[in-house]
Amino acid sequence: MNQFDYLIVGAGFTGSVLAERLASQLDKKVLLVEKRDHIGGNAHDFYNEAGILVHKYGPHIFHTNSKKVWNYLSQFTNWRPYYHKSLATVEGIEVPIPFNLNALYQCFPPLYAGKLETLLIDEFGYGRKIPILKMKERSSGELSFLANYIYEHVFLGYTTKQWGLTPEEIDDSVTARVPIHISRDNRYFQDIYQAIPLEGYTEMFKKMIDNENIEVVLSTNYKDIVNDISFDRMIYTGPIDAYFDYLHGELPYRSLQFEYRHFEQEFHQSAGIVTYPNEFDFTRITEFKHLTGQKSRSTTIAYEFPKAHIQGKSLPYYPIPHPENRELFRKYKSESKQLGKNVLFAGRLADYLYYDMDQAVARALSLFEKDLCSSTQMIT
Repeated sequence: MNQFDYLIVGAGFTGSVLAERLASQLDKKVLLVEKRDHIGGNAHDFYNEAGILVHKYGPHIFHTNSKKVWNYLSQFTNWRPYYHKSLATVEGIEVPIPFNLNALYQCFPPLYAGKLETLLIDEFGYGRKIPILKMKERSSGELSFLANYIYEHVFLGYTTKQWGLTPEEIDDSVTARVPIHISRDNRYFQDIYQAIPLEGYTEMFKKMIDNENIEVVLSTNYKDIVNDISFDRMIYTGPIDAYFDYLHGELPYRSLQFEYRHFEQEFHQSAGIVTYPNEFDFTRITEFKHLTGQKSRSTTIAYEFPKAHIQGKSLPYYPIPHPENRELFRKYKSESKQLGKNVLFAGRLADYLYYDMDQAVARALSLFEKDLCSSTQMIT
């Protein structure tokens, strides 16, 4: 029987970072088991038949304010600096998202846009980011009109398609992710570090787990082999309800479906992502060359269709932040505590939280430093 110090379930950011830290810093033997046929989790990318580097599970733009996270990942990749600029169709016009002062002048006549700009700055201050529901609550007069306009033309349709719920029905943290930005900064993110791995995410993951102490098994459900191996501790990054065989019922998720198209032209759209809040069944179109910086006479795009997650038929992408769902998660969290330190749960699916990539890395690094090692164990 094979002997390992750790069995890690899931080869996404959380599992791969922890595998790398345990193997390189503590000289631990790690078995990294992944149900899918590739490493990298939802950040996995690949070259299609036309040679275009495609993000298989939707666009992944890395951004962080954490120098620690940036320096850690920089051990395994060089970076292509990339400031993401996303557009949304509003009454047939492509405007910056998040909606900002520049968008005002695209949607309204100059004199009226100038009036609204002054009112926004006077009320909220320049450079502020205001969640749409907060803006609706606090606004009156002309600003109330503007808040309702942005809500109806940008947030309502997109949120309903993406989550199957209205903005009022989901947690404030969701609508706050794309606020109104009282600024002329057209960048989607304002983080200090913004970039795409130069050779792609998959290559970054390959280098991360390239260690003789790490054995990787793909296309395998850990439950099929768990009785055939010996290990001291498990780190589980999959859905926490699946670990407990849905003892308390299934935690709900939103899923995605992608439709790819290829065109014999240099570019198909003017930005990496164009969202369609109100038109069509899809939420957005991604053109990958804008992200990766590839040079090619042809291009690949992906239409993104949100849908309800069905166990065994789709992938769980987004935990749905709702009080009932958090209460159900707490039941599973209570079950996990009864396992003691033999099984550690971490990651978007195990924590039932929407993590950005840098947050997943930070969570893994913190877990390693606080729970998995001590200064006397570290390799020097």
